[in-house]
Amino acid sequence: MTIKEVGEKYGLSTDTLRYYEKIGLIPNIKRNENRIRNYSESDCNWIGFIKCMRNAGVQVEALTEYVKLFQQGDSTHSARKQILIKQKIQLSNRIAEMESTLKLLNYKIENYDSLLSPTQTKLNLSHS
Repeated sequence: MTIKEVGEKYGLSTDTLRYYEKIGLIPNIKRNENRIRNYSESDCNWIGFIKCMRNAGVQVEALTEYVKLFQQGDSTHSARKQILIKQKIQLSNRIAEMESTLKLLNYKIENYDSLLSPTQTKLNLSHS
């Protein structure tokens, strides 16, 4: 696939894809005889993984470290697992914070509903 096709498939700009390649997030993109990037299925799998992790708030630095370790081979399984565990904990903490914020917002909205309800009732009665 071309960089344009990959960008469209994953909703990423070509600039973002080039940046990810430059910093090592997408390893070893092959090029055709005209030096045009030719993304393989494996490349696309990396992009899908990176996009998922970035959407979840995982920092580029953690992903870069993960990819570097992956490229070093099986001896890095434990280190890669530790990166994923750390990211999982951070994501769980963010989810808990967001759930707490959601509860607060729901409370505030319900509070406004109870404050507005008598006024709305008066307005509706006066138009009857």
